[in-house]
Amino acid sequence: MYYVKKRLEISAAHRLDLSYESKCTQLHGHNWIVIVECGARELNSDGMVADFTHIKQKVMNLLDHKVINDVIPINPTAENIARWIVDNVENCFRCEVQESEGNSAMYIKDEWLRQNMLP
Repeated sequence: MYYVKKRLEISAAHRLDLSYESKCTQLHGHNWIVIVECGARELNSDGMVADFTHIKQKVMNLLDHKVINDVIPINPTAENIARWIVDNVENCFRCEVQESEGNSAMYIKDEWLRQNMLP
């Protein structure tokens, strides 16, 4: 297996739709740290799992300096953002989204793990 990891810093705003009272239901911003991990059994014709520039373009162009609610079709919690990135970046199997120091969420694609990591 081949793996690549790309760390990105994104400035973006969001507001959460919550079932309880919280200041996070108001529009607010974060300087997010996003770690995107991609993997493949075989390299592509260019000798890569994924081009780092393509990963950056896909994530940064869609999320950086945006209101994330306007981009992704679900409640933009860190968990949902991580899942959305995994679902939208080629060969991505894991994403960690840190919205502030000490607060991060991760999504790992189960089907990818079963196909590539288990005997």
